[in-house]
Amino acid sequence: MGAPYIQPRQGSISHPLRIAVLISGGGSGLLALLNHQHSKPTTHITKLIISDNENAKGLQYGDDFQISTIAINLPQSHDRVQKRILHENIIHERLIESNIELIVLNGYMRILTPEFVKKWKGRLINIHPSLLPKYPGANAQRDALEDGATITGCTVHLVDEGVDTGKILAQSEVPILQTDTIEILQNRIKEKEHLLYPKVLDDYCAHQSIQR
Repeated sequence: MGAPYIQPRQGSISHPLRIAVLISGGGSGLLALLNHQHSKPTTHITKLIISDNENAKGLQYGDDFQISTIAINLPQSHDRVQKRILHENIIHERLIESNIELIVLNGYMRILTPEFVKKWKGRLINIHPSLLPKYPGANAQRDALEDGATITGCTVHLVDEGVDTGKILAQSEVPILQTDTIEILQNRIKEKEHLLYPKVLDDYCAHQSIQR
């Protein structure tokens, strides 16, 4: 069960929801979202980009789009649990300072603690490269190929206290071809992700039924 989902306020064109995007790598999904937000008026606007990796290439989009950007490395601690908690406390403080209303995980590779999730549950959204509940975790494409699946895809879901177990908002299917490698399949799924995620955010932020 866990804590209940608490949806953010209803965004509008005149008063869009303030979003923070969390990334770990190249930020292709972040770029797709920013391009979407700048192509037309939307019910959400990215106000902060956070990465757990100071070398993440996606951080460059902060400069390109004039968005506040920060890299928050894991603090020094011999206690792994304490290290995670300290890291998330810093992130939480930055989110509050920037008046963030919705967290968008977009290629963020860290698993958030239940304590952090409880603070943002319903205001914390993720995209995963499989048709959940199939193939949760960090190796979804590899697992789908090893399983001999013929169809996979991507899932936009709310984050709960588990790993890729939150409420599913929308999914998009991707065929698996016999010639696929992990990298080829990853790239084909990303193409779907870049289309699906911004549309789901449009609907979720506007409190509209999700258009799958």
